[in-house]
Amino acid sequence: MDVVVTGRHIQLGDRFRQHVLDRMGKVEQLAPRTMRVDVLVTHEPNHRQAKSTERVEVTCHARGPVIRAEASHDDKYAAFEMAMDRLAERLRRAADKRRVSRGRRTPESVAEHTGRLVQEPAGLPAMTDAEQASHDGDGAFADSPIEVREKVHSSAPMTLSDALYQMELVGHDFFLFHDLDTDKPSVVYRRRGWSYGVIHLEVADAESAAS
Repeated sequence: MDVVVTGRHIQLGDRFRQHVLDRMGKVEQLAPRTMRVDVLVTHEPNHRQAKSTERVEVTCHARGPVIRAEASHDDKYAAFEMAMDRLAERLRRAADKRRVSRGRRTPESVAEHTGRLVQEPAGLPAMTDAEQASHDGDGAFADSPIEVREKVHSSAPMTLSDALYQMELVGHDFFLFHDLDTDKPSVVYRRRGWSYGVIHLEVADAESAAS
């Protein structure tokens, strides 16, 4: 299993890198088929406090869906441990789903499936799925001070149920996917409790859009 540790706006020492490697045994135990784990540490300002914070994203690549977790703290070691705890919980969910799927003759409904998942705290995190991005860039928006992070999101067509499941695994409140049933670009998003919404994009030609 390859482990890639990267720092953004921060220099990472050998001690932290070794600490990350020492903790990867948990990933191998829960997901033995994992091929690569990406650990991204980002140093960024904390808008709620005067000091800065460290955000850690841990992404697990295997032959199934990509599983990701993130956490923030003013200490990168603490942020990493929090992210690892969340990742471990999501790896357990994925393992449980595989066991349930093999034992069932009838598929679960979306409500039954999502009802077993533990809801993450509310929020609207940016789409930072490093595992699904072939391009990542930050840049100013026109002449304004606004910065826009650009992502190229690649995905095979999937059902709405699969999109809900993958959204839970990466810990987001929304998920961009290609709907297998409608053959349209779509976004599923969390509303309240176990209520979800889905938006399908109807691509119009230039003449129709102008009219």
